[in-house]
Amino acid sequence: GKADVAFVVDPDVDRLAMICENGVMYGEEYTLVTVADYVLKHTPGNTVSNLSSTRALRDVTRKYGMEYSASAVGEVNVVTKMKATNAVIGGDGGVIYPASHYGRDALVGIALFLSHLAHEGKKVSELRATYPPYFIAKNRVDLTPEIDVDAILAKVKEIYKNEEINDIDGVKIDFADKWVHLRKSNTEPIIRVYSEASTMEAAEEIGQKIMDVINELAK
Repeated sequence: GKADVAFVVDPDVDRLAMICENGVMYGEEYTLVTVADYVLKHTPGNTVSNLSSTRALRDVTRKYGMEYSASAVGEVNVVTKMKATNAVIGGDGGVIYPASHYGRDALVGIALFLSHLAHEGKKVSELRATYPPYFIAKNRVDLTPEIDVDAILAKVKEIYKNEEINDIDGVKIDFADKWVHLRKSNTEPIIRVYSEASTMEAAEEIGQKIMDVINELAK
């Protein structure tokens, strides 16, 4: 259709993804990153996203000399952290802009994104290329019901105690150039393993390494 940009939302219009003018996905993780760049340019302040979100938001926030915070996964947890840190923008799979209201809102995200696009005067793909390139791999480890998932997460935390650890929601291990976030499911005996690095290969590699550790501990 020769469109300059396409927007994709879910049925309740809180999540937001974009497609570039060349038909390539913008990357849902980068919706918030881009909107935050625009908001921080005009109203400096802190930002919040959940532990499983891209590190690019932290990078953009620090570019403006502001502070990024991570919350537990879930919209309510992000909002609570945003209020505590007086954040001007945040998100959990969607954009939360307190100047409008404390809830995910794709229409607010679209308005902010289009404003940014107009000011920058770039094609959507060109705008996307201005942000740090990160890739997220999403995996899971299936366990038997009798295995103590909490005990395994505690052991993983101990093994990687020399790295930066955040345990407000599962265990997140922050390495210098990548991260892995482990969360147990509340409904089934699995551990979700999300990992991010500067290439998909590196993200998959560190994720697999941690999954191997989990499988070994589960024996």
